Amino acid sequence: MHKHLFTTLALAALLTRATAADWKVAPDWLKLPEGRAQLGNQHGDVAVSANGEVYVSILNPLAGAPDPQAGLQVFSPEGKYLRNVPGAPPDFHGFVIRKEKDGEFIYGPRLAGQTILKMTLDGKVVLEIPASAIPDEFKKPVAAPKATTKKKKDGSGKAPAPAKPAVRLTAMDVAPNGDLFVTDGYSSDFVHRFDRNGKYLKSFGGKAPPYSFSTLHKIAIDTRFNPPRIIGCDRGNMRVVHLSLDGELLGVIATDMLMPAAVAIHGDYAAIGEIKGQVTLLDKAGKVAAKFGTNGNADEVGNNKTEPAKWRPGFVTAPHGVAFNAHGDVFVSEYSLFGRVHRFNRQ
Repeated sequence: MHKHLFTTLALAALLTRATAADWKVAPDWLKLPEGRAQLGNQHGDVAVSANGEVYVSILNPLAGAPDPQAGLQVFSPEGKYLRNVPGAPPDFHGFVIRKEKDGEFIYGPRLAGQTILKMTLDGKVVLEIPASAIPDEFKKPVAAPKATTKKKKDGSGKAPAPAKPAVRLTAMDVAPNGDLFVTDGYSSDFVHRFDRNGKYLKSFGGKAPPYSFSTLHKIAIDTRFNPPRIIGCDRGNMRVVHLSLDGELLGVIATDMLMPAAVAIHGDYAAIGEIKGQVTLLDKAGKVAAKFGTNGNADEVGNNKTEPAKWRPGFVTAPHGVAFNAHGDVFVSEYSLFGRVHRFNRQ
């Protein structure tokens, strides 16, 4: 190879290789809605539309009055609160925004409602798949609440209801052909596949070998490969895995992570939000390209109770959702009772 050409290629490789210095925190970028002291209870996700608007899911509180701004809050690219998506559910644990021929759509499973939704950006539901579409054999039996009436010595009285198959769907993504892939990350660890019209196709994964998943929390379609594949955060096993769209376990691509909880793809990189306090960028080979947001304070990470008084710019506490914008800036939503969304701008 010509020496000049070799030098040029080597320089190009260096220029395209990511480092942590390539992403700088944008402190206090997000501005709260008027009259709101906190963003709200987060156990959800973050996504960015084609025009750069940032969508953040907020939960209703477990007890007390409903939060009028739960659901999906929308912020401008600069962080100004714009609106809430009308009719969006207050329990989007994981959701994505995908652009299609006829517009942009929000896709997500409801954690409590346990339906799978496709919505327009202005809140119109265009597809709803009930949990009943998934065969019971791929669900995990959940015990009913204990009977309030005790059985008498003679055996009479109210007996507990039998366990029923149930799902706790946590995330989904959409393949280039329109097929939907939904993970049951808080129950069976199966991935369920539907066609673009909501017809059930198959299920794969689960807790048994060869998958041996332990909370397959969130997934994404990894479009860095041809054909595309699934990249999944196997949180309990501290690893990130690849699956084919037909369900074959292609391999483990990263191990010893800090409980990987969320994943997003942009260019050559996969951003992994680790709930124990870190964001890692992996290249196509699964090698670490960069780490940022790392929080070494053990009492601050992996829980939703870290108070705002302890927050420090650029240090994450419990990443639960990640997203890129078109420029490659990284957005990180926390698992937090108070609500917090980080922004790391790509230089």
